[in-house]
Amino acid sequence: MLDAAAGLFLRDGFAATSIEAISAKAGVSKRTLYARFPDKEAVFSAVVQRLIATWLTGFDAAVEGAASLDAALLAAGQRMLAVALTPSALALRRLVVAEGGRFPELAEALRDAGARAGIERVGRVLRAHRPEDSPARLAFLAEQFQHLVLAGPQARAIGLGESLDREALDAWCRDSVALFLFGLSGPAQDALPPLARGTQAGEPRP
Repeated sequence: MLDAAAGLFLRDGFAATSIEAISAKAGVSKRTLYARFPDKEAVFSAVVQRLIATWLTGFDAAVEGAASLDAALLAAGQRMLAVALTPSALALRRLVVAEGGRFPELAEALRDAGARAGIERVGRVLRAHRPEDSPARLAFLAEQFQHLVLAGPQARAIGLGESLDREALDAWCRDSVALFLFGLSGPAQDALPPLARGTQAGEPRP
């Protein structure tokens, strides 16, 4: 049932996919489908969780045993990019971007099952090398790393810019790790001077 639902959601979108279509493609009755899932949103959430579980397979092994933080982050970034740029991951991203305004639960399901799981795993990588950082700071750093590695290539892959070939993606990942580590070597957030009174966000500090 979830295989059938995934194929329909990713091909036709959330709104255009009905419970009737899912049950027909899966070869089961609607009653059988409803016995497992109370509504279409629950089916979508289960599909996302299943996809994410598949995509996360091998992540921990990819970073396990890395001798340094930069090596661990490079392995993590490469694995994240390899997953995020697969056809199914890109189709899911397009679906959420296109229909998230009408169905905010779609973005919530993807965030809970996908982004959060990735952030937790990167946070574990960071904690192994930066045990002095608080859990909140590690979560912040992990989220920033995820955005730094994925945002540009994903946007390009769905047509918002020139796509990157394998060599360019490798360079992107390496440069992202280098930039992230450069940021880590700077002053801590609480050591930065406060914004001057009246300064708007985004304006240069005095």
